[in-house]
Amino acid sequence: MSRRTTAMTISAAGATFTRRELTIDDPAAGEVLVRIEAVGMCHADLAVRAGEFPFPLPGVAGHEGAGRVEAVGAGVTSVRPGDRVMLTFDSCGHCVWCVSGEPSRCLGFVAHNFTNGARPDGSPTLWDGGTPVHGSFFGQSSFASYALARERNTVRVPDVASDVPSEVLAPLGCGVQTGAGAVLNVLAPEAGSAVAVFGAGVVGLSAVMAAAMLPVGRIVVVDVQDTRLDLARALGATDVVNSRTEDARERVTRLTGGGPQYVVESSGVPAVLAEAIRSLGIGGTGAVVGVPPFGITAAIDVADLVNGSKRVVGVVEGRSNPPVFLPRLAELVATGRLPVGRLVGTFPLEEVETAAEAMKAGTTIKPVLVPG
Repeated sequence: MSRRTTAMTISAAGATFTRRELTIDDPAAGEVLVRIEAVGMCHADLAVRAGEFPFPLPGVAGHEGAGRVEAVGAGVTSVRPGDRVMLTFDSCGHCVWCVSGEPSRCLGFVAHNFTNGARPDGSPTLWDGGTPVHGSFFGQSSFASYALARERNTVRVPDVASDVPSEVLAPLGCGVQTGAGAVLNVLAPEAGSAVAVFGAGVVGLSAVMAAAMLPVGRIVVVDVQDTRLDLARALGATDVVNSRTEDARERVTRLTGGGPQYVVESSGVPAVLAEAIRSLGIGGTGAVVGVPPFGITAAIDVADLVNGSKRVVGVVEGRSNPPVFLPRLAELVATGRLPVGRLVGTFPLEEVETAAEAMKAGTTIKPVLVPG
């Protein structure tokens, strides 16, 4: 038996979000139906609307959902109706990376999260009358009052975080785990080391908050908006650089005594990526987490890379194993060590366009939509 869901749909590339009453399937085997209480807005959602991500349209975006389980399909054991849950990225569950506990490296990541627009078997989950609507964006399509997820990308909220509101938990499923995971799971900076973060959006600021929990020596943040830089300092940055008015590479190099040991590049701007790598100290490691439109390239100074013995690594979703990492992040939020709430601004689901403008303008770091 299916049910109705209010969803903010995208009819075609470049179109605005439009409210539609759709029909959503009941959960099949291995699936979880979630009543969405809050869903974060990410640049990936806007990239879908702009036609920059390979997600088929018309469809429903949204990939940072949080809410309560309404129903589960056959074989689901990790959650049950009534549980509070966080939704995250999807994965196949059976490739070499998934079975080794690294689902962010899933061989089918792009298909399961972007290009399918449906269940892995190709069957739709959303309908407009008798016409299928593309869903399953990141295995959820949570810009809606209900989302159909997989057990693999549904994580129960731990008891320690029972008092944390869904609008604060929702961003953990993508933006926060991407930035925090780049620091905690990938770079793991040593005591006294220097970390530079390029880009002070939700991903970059999550990296800042994670680094601030560690005994690093310096955290330098680079951005073009003073308000974001002020927030970065409040969240733990020791130094901030406005690259609109200063030479970022020169300043970062000087502040860190020859270049940081670690860099997180979260802006997704090719020119900034090149500067971030140039700013690395000898033997330094750069984690690239910002994603421009598919097919965009960056010009890297190869001599600098080689002569500096530098290492650059791409990081998807903070190299998170969600059933393990998301509860850890939720506990850090609950205990006040990861103040994600300082990044969040809430909007009614129907005001998705207003939320998008606030994010683009920089007046809200992490818009979170709340269904009525």
